[in-house]
Parts: sequence; structure tokens; C-alpha cells
Amino acid sequence: GIVLVAINPYEQLPIYEQDVIYAYSGQNVGDMDPHIFAVAEEAYKQMARDEKNQSIIVSGESGAGKTVSAKYAMRFFATVGGSASETNIEAKVLASSPIMEAIGNAKTTRNDNSSRFGKYIQIGFDKRYHIIGANMRTYLLEKSRVVFQAEDERNYHIFYQLCASASLPEFQDLGLSKYWD
Repeated sequence: GIVLVAINPYEQLPIYEQDVIYAYSGQNVGDMDPHIFAVAEEAYKQMARDEKNQSIIVSGESGAGKTVSAKYAMRFFATVGGSASETNIEAKVLASSPIMEAIGNAKTTRNDNSSRFGKYIQIGFDKRYHIIGANMRTYLLEKSRVVFQAEDERNYHIFYQLCASASLPEFQDLGLSKYWD
């Protein structure tokens, strides 16, 4: 299949705007510059043409921009699938992100907010290739991080959030404060 090597510039660039989505929509791979939208367009076209499921694997090191690349691919599907204004699927799929990040992200030596789990996002399309829903699953949570952190690394964010919130009234019934008094 197609392989795209993307580099995280660590800043917003105007190469992911709506007009760029429309520029890649309907194009053949290789007709335009390499881009996450070119990969998404190819998967979308093959799904429609062959009526078969497609997969896009986003892989890379910590801080490489995997989550952001997945968000851009979802934005592309929502836009070309006619769902962007109707359901804002990207926002809905990622609505649980803050909770997932608190439970599954931690500070590492390479990234202050590194996801320590993989995400499998399954997007459902109807017969007209409009997005009708999505499901996100996580896997490979680093269970060892709960009891041990390497030097200059931290436990999951949720641990520190619970510590900081232990004295709040809504947490009194949990009995957390007895461990930090």
C-alpha cells in the first residue's frame, strides 16, 4: 500500500485547511504532493470502488504526531463524506480524548503528554459513503507505569489529578485524602 512519512512541525501550518481537503478530494495518489489527505482520499476511493473495508495505520515515535494525523484523516472523511457540517464526526469521535488522555497519557523523557496506549478508530459509512458513526478502542496500556516510572518520567496524569483533587468535596466519599494528609 501507500506509505507516507510525515514530520511533526510542532506548530500549526495552513496545509490542513478546508481548501486543501477539497484540493485532494477526487485526486489520484501521486498527482499531488504527499499528504495525509492523499492517503485518506485513496482509502476513501478504494472503499467506494471496491466496497471493501480499508485501513490506515498511523505509526511513529512519541511526539511524532500520530493522534493529530488521525484527526486530520477523520476531518477529511467527514468533509468528503458530506458529514462535516451534519455531525462533526471528528469532534464526536475525539470527545472522550481528555478523559482518555488523563487515564492513558503520562510524561515521558520525550513528551510531556505522551499517549501510552494505542487507539483503534473504526468509522462506519452508509451506502452513500457518508459517515454514520465511529467507535474508538484502546489497547496496550502500560500497566507497569502505575507502580514504576523511569527517571524523569511520571505516572499517568490521572494519578496527579486525583492527588490534587483529593480534598475537594466531591471526592470526600472516595477516602483519598487519608493517603495524602
